[in-house]
Amino acid sequence: MKNKADVLLGLQWGDEGKGKVVDVLTPGYDIIARFQGGPNAGHSLEFNGIKHVLHTIPSGIFHEGKMNVVGNGVVIDPITLKKEIDALIKMGVPVSERMLISRKAHLILPTHRILDAASEAAKGKHKIGSTLKGIGPTYMDKTGRNGLRVGDIETPDFKEKYEFLKNKHAQLLNQMEYEYDLQSIEKEWFEGIDCLKSIPFCDSEHYLNKALEEGKKILAEGAQGTLLDIDFGSYPFVTSSNTVTAGACTGLGLPPTAIGRVFGIFKAYCTRVGSGPFPTELENETGEKLRAIGKEFGATTGRPRRTGWLDIPALKYACMINGVTHLIMMKSDVLSDFDEISVADFYEYNGEKIDFLPFDVLSDSLKPVYSKVKGWNKDVTGIRTKEEIPTELETYIASVEEKTGLPVSIVSLGPDRVQTIHRKNIFD
Repeated sequence: MKNKADVLLGLQWGDEGKGKVVDVLTPGYDIIARFQGGPNAGHSLEFNGIKHVLHTIPSGIFHEGKMNVVGNGVVIDPITLKKEIDALIKMGVPVSERMLISRKAHLILPTHRILDAASEAAKGKHKIGSTLKGIGPTYMDKTGRNGLRVGDIETPDFKEKYEFLKNKHAQLLNQMEYEYDLQSIEKEWFEGIDCLKSIPFCDSEHYLNKALEEGKKILAEGAQGTLLDIDFGSYPFVTSSNTVTAGACTGLGLPPTAIGRVFGIFKAYCTRVGSGPFPTELENETGEKLRAIGKEFGATTGRPRRTGWLDIPALKYACMINGVTHLIMMKSDVLSDFDEISVADFYEYNGEKIDFLPFDVLSDSLKPVYSKVKGWNKDVTGIRTKEEIPTELETYIASVEEKTGLPVSIVSLGPDRVQTIHRKNIFD
């Protein structure tokens, strides 16, 4: 019987800890495949006391005998990717043996990054909080049918295609009256292209579907989070791709019938980087405390993350959109120093009590309604079995299960691989 691909993605505004969980789950799979996003992602993994941050390369790269596929839905910056590859090779990771890149993945040009910065600067106080990595302009060229793809590198007129698109961008930048220096970045970009050629290219839709036919196990790795989805996120403060389960189909070339389990990752509280609505945000000492204990600073941008309590209506919404089958709760250890923990169970919206995200998520009339839970006041980072989980933390987890109707199958109690508790068998 043909296998199905499992999907792992974030249920909040990104930064949920997807990289760690992919790394933990990789031994159960043959192929790890990234399906959207680009260098705006920062997937952090920690083992043997060393922290690793991956931006484009799938998080299974450290495991021997596993193939890592960068899918067609990903946008690739050759400069960033070269830095990642160089760092991994220095550590002794045989990247070219463990990685494939889809020919249909789009390339981020230096001028895409400049356009991103120019566009954000022009918005002034209405800026959306872009990571300035060129993601938006690259996806715009993709949908506008102007993009440059990885497969174009193999064509004899690649340089001409590059120059054509660069000149088109230059005309736009002249209209925006934005000053920039392209020369130094351009040299680095072509060095990145040469590095890219050291990784085998593939037609990922054929490769992945054939792998399923052969009985291989695939884990599709998402970037960012559901609430940043271009269609279903807190628009317009969103990313430029589909971060939900459906994005795994379009970003890898898999049919909907080939999707199996969906692992939804969420933090035991909420964070957000950049602008946009955040109903449970704590702009006070409690929020500062969460940020300090959780080390909440962007893995890609270094920006301090906004922090707040767990938002159940938003979590339920994300579970519905994605067809989540298993929940994975991250950073539970961060809440260990709180005597009392709040959870948003509902919103008050225009005088009504609702348990879903409305269309107008920017509305000032959207107010969270909280319940309170007793904290566990105990360092849980050394726990290695589910039997050791404090009663109060187990109560907190059980309340999430009751409110979402889904099992919390894995609980993370720290950044390292070993600080991961399997409460339930996700492969049942």
